[in-house]
Amino acid sequence: MDTVHYLDDGTIQKWTGECHFGWVLEGRAIQDVWIRPKRPAPSTMYGTTLRIFDPGIDGWHILWNDPLNRDHSRQIGRAEGKDIVQLGTDARGLKTRWRFTEITANSFHWIGEERSSECDPWQITYEHLVRRTKP
Repeated sequence: MDTVHYLDDGTIQKWTGECHFGWVLEGRAIQDVWIRPKRPAPSTMYGTTLRIFDPGIDGWHILWNDPLNRDHSRQIGRAEGKDIVQLGTDARGLKTRWRFTEITANSFHWIGEERSSECDPWQITYEHLVRRTKP
């Protein structure tokens, strides 16, 4: 995974990292682990997401937690065309939109955006370019 972080002052930080995805809860949910930077370097982000499909809303209940940074988010995710879009709120109370785009069998582009209120424009804060390294 290659990560780009866009800071408020216009500077950009770049890292490598790793993601691990798998079915859990007897195939009823997807769990992933996001690690930055790539091991064995000391982690600056180490979090997990649990996505549980709810046919009643035709979407996914999503819980993200990064205990290292005391960060968490609750979202609802749905397919939008060829993309997956997750909307919710983070630990600071900001609105979040996380998008999985350019999805193939071996890669995807993840775009993280936030805003203070519905009236504000979305600001891109993170991008992850992820590619499969093992089948």
